[in-house]
Amino acid sequence: MIVVGLICAYGLLQSGLIPANADAKPGGLELWAAGTSLNATLRTAAPKGPNPVALTDANLLEGVKLYGQNCALCHGTAAGEASASPIAKGLYPAPPQLASEGVEDDPEGASYWRIKHGVRLTGMPSWGGTLSDQQIWTLALFLKHMDKLPPGPQAAWKQVRN
Repeated sequence: MIVVGLICAYGLLQSGLIPANADAKPGGLELWAAGTSLNATLRTAAPKGPNPVALTDANLLEGVKLYGQNCALCHGTAAGEASASPIAKGLYPAPPQLASEGVEDDPEGASYWRIKHGVRLTGMPSWGGTLSDQQIWTLALFLKHMDKLPPGPQAAWKQVRN
Protein backbone atom coordinates (compact mmCIF):
# COMPACT_ATOMS: atom_id res chain seq x y z
CA MET A 1 0.00 0.00 0.00
CA ILE A 2 2.82 2.40 0.92
CA VAL A 3 4.72 1.60 -2.26
CA VAL A 4 1.62 2.19 -4.39
CA GLY A 5 1.05 5.51 -2.59
CA LEU A 6 4.63 6.58 -3.23
CA ILE A 7 4.37 5.62 -6.90
CA CYS A 8 1.13 7.60 -7.22
CA ALA A 9 2.69 10.62 -5.50
CA TYR A 10 5.72 10.42 -7.80
CA GLY A 11 3.42 10.18 -10.84
CA LEU A 12 1.47 13.21 -9.66
CA LEU A 13 4.68 15.22 -9.28
CA GLN A 14 5.89 14.11 -12.70
CA SER A 15 2.57 15.00 -14.33
CA GLY A 16 3.01 18.73 -13.74
CA LEU A 17 -0.34 18.98 -11.98
CA ILE A 18 1.32 20.33 -8.86
CA PRO A 19 2.45 23.84 -9.80
CA ALA A 20 6.04 24.89 -9.21
CA ASN A 21 5.52 28.50 -10.31
CA ALA A 22 5.88 31.27 -7.74
CA ASP A 23 2.59 32.92 -8.67
CA ALA A 24 0.39 29.83 -8.13
CA LYS A 25 -1.92 29.51 -5.12
CA PRO A 26 -0.60 26.93 -2.65
CA GLY A 27 -2.62 23.82 -2.03
CA GLY A 28 -3.96 22.85 1.36
CA LEU A 29 -1.55 19.94 1.75
CA GLU A 30 1.41 22.18 0.92
CA LEU A 31 0.32 24.81 3.45
CA TRP A 32 -0.26 22.19 6.12
CA ALA A 33 3.08 20.44 5.55
CA ALA A 34 5.12 23.66 5.51
CA GLY A 35 3.35 25.12 8.55
CA THR A 36 3.53 21.92 10.55
CA SER A 37 7.24 21.48 9.82
CA LEU A 38 8.11 25.08 10.69
CA ASN A 39 6.06 25.07 13.90
CA ALA A 40 7.64 21.79 15.03
CA THR A 41 11.15 23.09 14.28
CA LEU A 42 10.54 26.34 16.15
CA ARG A 43 9.07 24.43 19.10
CA THR A 44 12.16 22.24 19.38
CA ALA A 45 15.05 24.37 18.05
CA ALA A 46 14.32 28.05 18.79
CA PRO A 47 16.03 29.51 21.87
CA LYS A 48 13.71 29.56 24.87
CA GLY A 49 15.52 32.00 27.16
CA PRO A 50 15.30 35.77 27.27
CA ASN A 51 16.86 37.95 24.62
CA PRO A 52 20.43 38.78 25.70
CA VAL A 53 20.13 42.23 24.08
CA ALA A 54 18.73 44.78 26.54
CA LEU A 55 15.61 46.77 25.71
CA THR A 56 17.13 50.24 25.28
CA ASP A 57 16.52 53.04 22.80
CA ALA A 58 20.05 52.55 21.45
CA ASN A 59 19.44 48.85 20.79
CA LEU A 60 16.05 49.54 19.22
CA LEU A 61 17.67 52.17 16.97
CA GLU A 62 20.31 49.62 15.96
CA GLY A 63 17.53 47.12 15.26
CA VAL A 64 15.75 49.64 13.03
CA LYS A 65 19.02 50.28 11.17
CA LEU A 66 19.68 46.56 10.68
CA TYR A 67 16.10 46.03 9.53
CA GLY A 68 16.36 48.86 7.02
CA GLN A 69 19.62 47.47 5.63
CA ASN A 70 18.65 43.80 5.48
CA CYS A 71 14.91 43.22 5.83
CA ALA A 72 12.85 46.13 4.45
CA LEU A 73 13.28 45.08 0.81
CA CYS A 74 11.15 41.99 1.43
CA HIS A 75 9.29 42.77 4.67
CA GLY A 76 8.38 46.40 4.05
CA THR A 77 8.49 49.57 6.09
CA ALA A 78 6.30 51.25 8.71
CA ALA A 79 3.75 51.79 5.92
CA GLY A 80 2.95 48.05 5.99
CA GLU A 81 1.21 46.48 2.97
CA ALA A 82 1.45 49.75 1.03
CA SER A 83 5.24 49.49 1.13
CA ALA A 84 5.57 46.02 -0.43
CA SER A 85 8.38 46.18 -2.97
CA PRO A 86 8.18 44.61 -6.44
CA ILE A 87 10.48 41.86 -5.15
CA ALA A 88 8.17 41.14 -2.21
CA LYS A 89 5.15 41.07 -4.52
CA GLY A 90 6.86 38.51 -6.76
CA LEU A 91 8.04 36.11 -4.05
CA TYR A 92 6.19 32.92 -3.24
CA PRO A 93 5.10 32.60 -0.61
CA ALA A 94 4.79 36.36 -0.20
CA PRO A 95 6.87 37.61 2.72
CA PRO A 96 4.79 39.16 5.49
CA GLN A 97 4.82 42.95 5.52
CA LEU A 98 5.78 43.15 9.16
CA ALA A 99 4.19 46.52 9.99
CA SER A 100 0.85 44.97 8.96
CA GLU A 101 1.43 41.30 9.82
CA GLY A 102 3.89 41.68 12.65
CA VAL A 103 5.61 39.12 14.80
CA GLU A 104 5.27 41.05 18.06
CA ASP A 105 3.39 38.15 19.62
CA ASP A 106 6.09 35.63 18.68
CA PRO A 107 8.75 34.70 21.21
CA GLU A 108 11.99 36.53 20.43
CA GLY A 109 13.73 33.16 20.20
CA ALA A 110 11.46 32.21 17.29
CA SER A 111 12.28 35.43 15.42
CA TYR A 112 15.97 34.89 16.19
CA TRP A 113 15.81 31.34 14.80
CA ARG A 114 13.99 32.40 11.61
CA ILE A 115 16.52 35.17 10.95
CA LYS A 116 19.57 33.06 11.75
CA HIS A 117 18.52 29.92 9.87
CA GLY A 118 16.04 31.14 7.25
CA VAL A 119 12.93 29.23 6.26
CA ARG A 120 13.10 26.48 3.68
CA LEU A 121 10.94 26.70 0.55
CA THR A 122 10.37 30.44 1.06
CA GLY A 123 12.41 33.46 0.08
CA MET A 124 13.63 33.85 3.69
CA PRO A 125 17.41 33.43 3.62
CA SER A 126 19.65 32.34 6.44
CA TRP A 127 21.40 35.40 7.86
CA GLY A 128 23.60 33.35 10.20
CA GLY A 129 26.60 33.63 7.89
CA THR A 130 26.15 37.38 7.37
CA LEU A 131 24.99 38.83 10.68
CA SER A 132 26.43 38.17 14.13
CA ASP A 133 24.32 36.59 16.86
CA GLN A 134 24.28 40.01 18.57
CA GLN A 135 22.87 41.62 15.41
CA ILE A 136 20.26 38.89 14.99
CA TRP A 137 19.13 39.25 18.61
CA THR A 138 18.99 43.03 18.09
CA LEU A 139 16.70 42.51 15.09
CA ALA A 140 14.54 40.14 17.16
CA LEU A 141 14.31 42.83 19.86
CA PHE A 142 13.14 45.42 17.32
CA LEU A 143 10.59 43.00 15.82
CA LYS A 144 9.17 42.23 19.26
CA HIS A 145 8.65 45.92 20.00
CA MET A 146 8.05 47.41 16.55
CA ASP A 147 4.41 48.21 17.36
CA LYS A 148 5.22 50.12 20.56
CA LEU A 149 8.50 51.95 19.99
CA PRO A 150 9.60 54.95 22.05
CA PRO A 151 9.72 58.29 20.15
CA GLY A 152 13.36 58.16 18.92
CA PRO A 153 13.24 54.63 17.48
CA GLN A 154 9.70 55.29 16.16
CA ALA A 155 10.95 58.32 14.20
CA ALA A 156 13.82 56.23 12.78
CA TRP A 157 11.37 53.41 11.88
CA LYS A 158 9.20 55.84 9.93
CA GLN A 159 12.27 56.90 7.92
CA VAL A 160 13.11 53.36 6.71
CA ARG A 161 12.70 52.89 2.95
CA ASN A 162 12.91 49.75 0.86
